[in-house]
Amino acid sequence: MKVAFQMDPIAGVDINADSSFRLAEEAQARGHRLWYYPPEALSYATGRVVAQAQAMQVQREQGNHVILGPVEEIDLAGMDVVWLRQDPPFDMLYITTTHLLERIRPGTLVVNDPFWVRNCPEKLLALDFADLMPPTVIARDLGVIRAFRQQHGDMIIKPLYGNGGAGVFRLTPEDGNLSALHELFTGFDRAPLIAQKFLPEVSGGDKRIILVDGEAAGAINRVPAPGETRSNLHAGGRAEKAALDDRDREICAAVGPVLRERGQVFAGIDVIGGYLTEINLTSPTGIQELERFDGGNVAAGIWEAIEARRG
Repeated sequence: MKVAFQMDPIAGVDINADSSFRLAEEAQARGHRLWYYPPEALSYATGRVVAQAQAMQVQREQGNHVILGPVEEIDLAGMDVVWLRQDPPFDMLYITTTHLLERIRPGTLVVNDPFWVRNCPEKLLALDFADLMPPTVIARDLGVIRAFRQQHGDMIIKPLYGNGGAGVFRLTPEDGNLSALHELFTGFDRAPLIAQKFLPEVSGGDKRIILVDGEAAGAINRVPAPGETRSNLHAGGRAEKAALDDRDREICAAVGPVLRERGQVFAGIDVIGGYLTEINLTSPTGIQELERFDGGNVAAGIWEAIEARRG
């Protein structure tokens, strides 16, 4: 198949951690031809969705892990598969790319399906499963957030469309910084904030469960660094081997069929203390860590699901 990756600069990725690199590596091993382009290189031009792209080969050699051809314009309707893999922020650039990529379906398979990626931001899609979540409030109004803290005490507050642990704060009932944080966040962003009851179990880890076409492929545990609340690997968290328990399977059984129906071939859900906290669709990670712990080939399973959808 002809496969294009829409992603952030591939030259700077960590080949031992980056899931997009691992997906490209597996695609190449399966005989697929690859192209790369950044989201800024996507255009609509007189009825066509095109990209200023480069033919790509990858190899597991840090610092020399990608060989790119000259820039050429490709018609994305001529691709068999386009991967939507740039990282958030989930801003208007991201949203616009989902609108443009919708226009090449169904002839081209876009993974994950851009309509549902746009309409299912990670912290909002989880609201469909409110009975599985910790107490949560989404609001811009400071009074609403104060009332939530008064009811639930210790809480986590963060930007609604943030990622990678950026802007995540724990506020205890005695912490006097809520007004200042609210002023900071609302001063540069019109989006609401999300607050959740603090789950002390996070000290033992935030479980990332990888779902492939709605089925759990396995899990890793992300443990915060000493003195940290955030368990994100980008924020210094440490990955550990993890197993699925009965509660994890219950959550996957509820979430998985919805993801499969909505064309979300590769997703990552986050579980802390038996509670669902996020459903990651925009650019989920964790493939390489899971493969190292379990000795399997998660990337192959993802490609098998894609090849089955292509027929």
